Amino acid sequence: MSFRLNDEQKGATMEAAKNIIRDVQDFPKEGIIFKDITPLLGNPVLFQKTINTLKERYVNMKVDVVVGVEARGFIFASALAYALGIGVVMIRKPGKLPYKTFQETYSLEYGIDTIEIHQDAFISGQNILIIDDVLATGGTLAATLDLIQKNFDDVKVVEAAFLIELDFLKGREKLKGTPVHSMIHY
Repeated sequence: MSFRLNDEQKGATMEAAKNIIRDVQDFPKEGIIFKDITPLLGNPVLFQKTINTLKERYVNMKVDVVVGVEARGFIFASALAYALGIGVVMIRKPGKLPYKTFQETYSLEYGIDTIEIHQDAFISGQNILIIDDVLATGGTLAATLDLIQKNFDDVKVVEAAFLIELDFLKGREKLKGTPVHSMIHY
């Protein structure tokens, strides 16, 4: 089923999404309030409207591939890529990709992490869209951008997209001028 949402319907969809997302105290560690998107994912109508809203935004932007960031970003990347009729690339934690990879280590709000991408993830000249569920401090997305820009100088990041942005953490400031689109703001 394919349909277009007008601005009022998009606003209502995002308000409904915001209302169904729950806060989980002290996860993954004490002092963190985790935004749990699983109720949104479990609601087929709301999830479909969310993906359709993203599709409408990107259908005319000449995106060649959607990059999903471990792990919840995979959900949105896969569904959106399917809706757009394009491919998906995964940014994963170390040891999860079976072929030759490039790595980037970075700090995040509750520790240090490393991400990887296949060395043959992109074709020269591709326009890519990066998507993840939440933009918090920006550490993961800044590392993703570094990973891509250091190793694939012949691709263009069209935008970084998020279901949720935690505005008070100012994560977009770390994204080096990359255009950012967030559907829900807290």
